[in-house]
Amino acid sequence: MSNSISQEEQDKLDAATFRKLLKHLDNNKDVQNIDLMILADFCRNCLGKWYKSAADEIGAEVSDEAARERIYGMPYSEWKEKYQQPASPEQLYAYEARKNK
Repeated sequence: MSNSISQEEQDKLDAATFRKLLKHLDNNKDVQNIDLMILADFCRNCLGKWYKSAADEIGAEVSDEAARERIYGMPYSEWKEKYQQPASPEQLYAYEARKNK
């Protein structure tokens, strides 16, 4: 990476990019977590865990639920009820095949 920007500027860019990722996921609720796992090997739940881990690293008190809510834009239970679909046999097969690589 180029040294032409400061760490503060890099942090701002990283944060802005992360917010855009969250907005993109929010605008595409039809994309299921299992599809993300199959294609990218991470999902909204992973982002929530990474968010919580980052909070722990800096000593910020963020619960698992609060971390998930930050990622989902609402309580996880609400998102799950409104948007999560049962995984199809094809999705489960693709997920298992990816895990076993």
